[in-house]
Amino acid sequence: MDPEVLRISIVRRAPDVAVGEARAVSDDKGSGYVSSGQEYSRDTNYITDRITSDGSSPWPVEPGRYRLVIARACPWANRAAIVRRLLGLEPAISMGICGPTHDERSWTFDLDPGGRDPVLGYERLQEAFLARDPQYPRGITVPAMVDVPTKAVVTNDFMQMTLDFSTQWTAHHRDGAPDLYPEHLRDEMDDVMQRVYTEVNNGVYRCGFAGDQTAYDKAYDRLWTALDWLEERLATRRFLMGDTITEADVRLFTTLARFDAVYHGHFKANRQKLSEMPVLWAYARDLFQTPGFGDTTDFPQIKEHYYVVHADINPTQVIPMGPDTRNWLTPHGREELGGSPFGDGTPPGPVAAGEEVPTSHGPGGIGHRPDEERH
Repeated sequence: MDPEVLRISIVRRAPDVAVGEARAVSDDKGSGYVSSGQEYSRDTNYITDRITSDGSSPWPVEPGRYRLVIARACPWANRAAIVRRLLGLEPAISMGICGPTHDERSWTFDLDPGGRDPVLGYERLQEAFLARDPQYPRGITVPAMVDVPTKAVVTNDFMQMTLDFSTQWTAHHRDGAPDLYPEHLRDEMDDVMQRVYTEVNNGVYRCGFAGDQTAYDKAYDRLWTALDWLEERLATRRFLMGDTITEADVRLFTTLARFDAVYHGHFKANRQKLSEMPVLWAYARDLFQTPGFGDTTDFPQIKEHYYVVHADINPTQVIPMGPDTRNWLTPHGREELGGSPFGDGTPPGPVAAGEEVPTSHGPGGIGHRPDEERH
C-alpha cells in the first residue's frame, strides 16, 4: 500500500460544527457536552480524503470496496443513509450500523450478533480510526467511510461525503435515481444548505448545550428566526429548491424528524412543536412518506441516543415513552403545490435485506429498547 494512501488529511471546520461524535468525559457529573457559562461551540477536525472517480485522490470509486458506517440515531449519519438509498448505492457501498449509544471511546456495533460488525470484525468504530492512525487524537464520528481491505477509515467528512455519493458514484446510481445536487442550482443550494446547517441542524445543539441563560436565549432566537424563514420559503414551493427533492431536503429532514421527539423537550427548542408549524409539519410528513426518508428513521434509537448519552442535560438518563409518532403518516396535502419527489425519475425499491428499520420502531412503535437489552 502506497504510504500516501494512509496519510491523514485534516482541515478545520467552522467552530459551531456538531457531529455524531464520541467524546471524552469532562468530569464525573456529565458527558462533557456543556461548558458552564459559555455558548455551545465545537471545533472539530475531519479526515477529509475523498473517494473520487477521476483519479484525483488515492481512493478510487470501486464498488464493494468501502463500507459506510452509520448510527441511525445520529442526524448527520442518517442523511448519508438516506442519500445512499435514494441513489441506489446499496450494491456498491455496504453499510454497517452502530447502536444508538456510545461511551467516551467510541460508537459500538452492539446491535450485531456477538457485538461485532460482520464485515470489518470490529467491536468499535474507533478501531477503524486507529487502523488509519494509531495515535488518532480526535472524536470518533459517524458517518464514516471505511476501506474494507485495510479496515481503515477513509473519511468522516459528512458534508462532502454525501455530495460525493451524488457526483462521484454516478456510474453506480440506480436507474431513475434523482439528481440530488443539480449543477444549475448549486450556487443557491449551497447558500440554502449553509443556512440550514448553521441555524437549524446545529442551531438545535446550540440551544441544548447552552452553558447559561444568555447563550440559550441567543441560540433560541437564531433557531426560530431560521425556522420561520423556512416556513415562509416552503409555503409556495413543495421542496426547498423547487418541485423535486435535493440534498438540501435531506439535510433539513433529519433535524425535523428529531424535533418533537428530542429537540423540543431535551434541547429546550420549545416555542412550538414541529407538529404546530403547519407548513414545515406538512413538508416533513411529505418527505417522511417518501421512500428513503421514513424507512431510514428509527424513533426509539433517536430517543435512546440523546437521552442516554447527553448526561449533562439528562443526568437520570430516563428515556421518555412519547411522543406518539403515528401522526407522521397522516395526509400532508403538499401535492397541491405541484411537483413530485423524484420528478421524471422513480422512487427506490424495497429497503435492502438486513437494513430494515423494525416496524415497531417506526411511527407509533415501542418507546425504546428495554433497559436490560441496552446494558
